[in-house]
Amino acid sequence: MARLELHPPARHGGFVGDGIAGAEARAAGVLVAMFDEAGEARLILTKRPDTLPTHQGQIAFPGGKFDAAIDADLAAAALREAHEEIGIDPHDVRILAELDHISTVVSGFVIAPFVGALAQRPAVDPAPGEVTSVFDVALSELLDDSVWREEIWDLPWARSASMPFYDLAGETVWGATARILTNLLAYLTERR
Repeated sequence: MARLELHPPARHGGFVGDGIAGAEARAAGVLVAMFDEAGEARLILTKRPDTLPTHQGQIAFPGGKFDAAIDADLAAAALREAHEEIGIDPHDVRILAELDHISTVVSGFVIAPFVGALAQRPAVDPAPGEVTSVFDVALSELLDDSVWREEIWDLPWARSASMPFYDLAGETVWGATARILTNLLAYLTERR
């Protein structure tokens, strides 16, 4: 985790040419919460209910929309939402890095991911209606070549766009969360 404190400043704005105009995009922050257990770095993921208006049933990092009335910045939004969604106390999180921002095409968000260190495995309390389940995964599992795969998609704004997937036990991580994971793992290992 120490390497993350050396992470260069985040690039803002998501993907160029992804069809989202800056004025139309909505800002959001997510918390990539990490902790060490048995000498292994682990990160926390959630599963969104099928009843939500966007990203139904997907695996996600806790987080959500920036609210200028209550959030000082995007990191504050990520911490507030993680507390609301799964009960992580913002005072227990030490922000290590802000990763490059990414955009979602269908829902129109530009997401700022913040990697935050926890001193230990947190006690989580999933908010009914916002989170179906909470689980954690070791970075070593995410780096296993049998877990990661890539599909090439033709999209309206980009031909041959690479889409990463992480096939975990019983769940598949894809979309914005997989893109954030890929960026994080690339920085940590310089593999992808």
